[in-house]
Amino acid sequence: MDYARPALADRLAAEYTLGTLRGRARRRFEALLPAHATLRSAVAGWQARLAPLAQAVAPVQPSAAVWTRLERNLFGTERANAPGSWWRRLGVWQGLTAFATVAALSLALVVSQPPPVAPPIVIVLNANADAVGVQPASFVASVTPDGRALVLRPVGPVTLDAGRALELWSVPGTGAPRSLGLVSAEQATTVLRAQLLDNTAAFAVSIEPSGGSPTGAPTGPIVSVGKLDI
Repeated sequence: MDYARPALADRLAAEYTLGTLRGRARRRFEALLPAHATLRSAVAGWQARLAPLAQAVAPVQPSAAVWTRLERNLFGTERANAPGSWWRRLGVWQGLTAFATVAALSLALVVSQPPPVAPPIVIVLNANADAVGVQPASFVASVTPDGRALVLRPVGPVTLDAGRALELWSVPGTGAPRSLGLVSAEQATTVLRAQLLDNTAAFAVSIEPSGGSPTGAPTGPIVSVGKLDI
């Protein structure tokens, strides 16, 4: 999914700001925010447009019947029926209502100001000139600072033979690389994986069968490599 598309970014930002984007989709969106300036800009725009709505809400004075029911629920029937009981405490309830309104508006203002976020970690995967018999390729990867999301974008389209695919690998300082899945040869690919940066010294892209490496390790030529420097 290309989050750089303005229409898609605006739709997701609207759902996120309104609170209709929930569960797994919301957690994924929050993980991607630090790495996507387009998403952050869209969220800030929606927050700025929606914030004035809180100021446009006019206060409503509840009726005596409403206060009577509240007193009955809170203090019991006898006290609710006592002469003048509800209006004697009306000032107290008005004060509490005003306090709650101020607290709600204060919270809205706090929420409307997004917290500062750390910039994404950017890795350039340079074309591997040592790759034999294949077209070398270059990629740019951006990783969220918490290491939960990676966006890999080819610098230019990569030509692949039929039945072949590109696979992204996390390369440790020592030990075997681990697969991060297949990636697109033409557009950005988003990878969501816990602890992406743990024990990762570099990223690499190899050419594999269409379903990915059958062995769990790179089997085809490595077309691109980028060292991780944090």
